[in-house]
Parts: sequence; C-alpha cells; structure tokens
Amino acid sequence: MKVILKETVPNLGTVGDVVTVRDGYARNYLIPKGLAALADPRNVKAIEHQRRALEKKRLREIAKAEELAKALDGQRLVFRRKASDQQHLFGSVTTIDIERALQEKGFSITRKQVLLDQPLKSVGEFPVGIKLHGGVRTQVVAVVEAEAAEA
Repeated sequence: MKVILKETVPNLGTVGDVVTVRDGYARNYLIPKGLAALADPRNVKAIEHQRRALEKKRLREIAKAEELAKALDGQRLVFRRKASDQQHLFGSVTTIDIERALQEKGFSITRKQVLLDQPLKSVGEFPVGIKLHGGVRTQVVAVVEAEAAEA
C-alpha cells in the first residue's frame, strides 16, 4: 500500500514522502495515529501544496535569521563581576546573563540559542556563539571585567 507520510517516521521517511508499506502497518498503525494518509491523487496534491508552503516559510525564516546574524555579529557585551587578585570571578557569566544582555540591546535571543560550553569564570574577552534558525550562526564578544574595588 502506498501512503504519504504526514510526520517523520524513524526508519521509514520524512514528511511528504510517498512510501510503500504493508497493508496492515498502514491500516492499523500509520493512518489511525495520523502519521500517514492514503496516497491517492488528491492527497498527493495537498501534501505537495503543504510542502511548497513550508519551504517558502522556511526560506523566509532563514532570511530573517541571516539578517539578525548580521546585526548580532561582533556585538560586545560587557559584564562587571567581583574578581579575585588572580582575575578569577567569584561568580560566573552564564547563558542567562548573555541572554539578558542581548535582550537589553533589543535582540530576541533565548538562552538555548547561546552556545557556551561552560560558564565564564575569569576576566577577559570571550567569543560566544549564537545559533539562530537552521544552520545560521554568529558570534558575539563577551567582555568580563573586574568590578572596581570599594574604597
């Protein structure tokens, strides 16, 4: 039986693929769970239309992400933290701090988009990756400075 996949099914195919499966698998599992539809000409046209619409939407989102990447590229985020004499911070700069700093500058970035292996725990300049939609990535610079000693 030929079916059109409505969702990605592991070891079978991705959304919009027309695949041949056993009748029982299609009738008893794929179709009742909404994972597939019978591959008749009407359904094939509907899925093709949805695929084209999704592709256009994906291209618009990638264009927005590239525009945001250009605006973010090279932004400097300055963090002032208490530090020891050896320039080690008593706290750290985390993805949450970077998210807040970017949001204060008007960028809508979540902490899950910030690529930081470990929190920053020393004074200096550090490149921080930002993952936007799809494969679009950019970098900002996190500058960690020691707070001035109180007199």
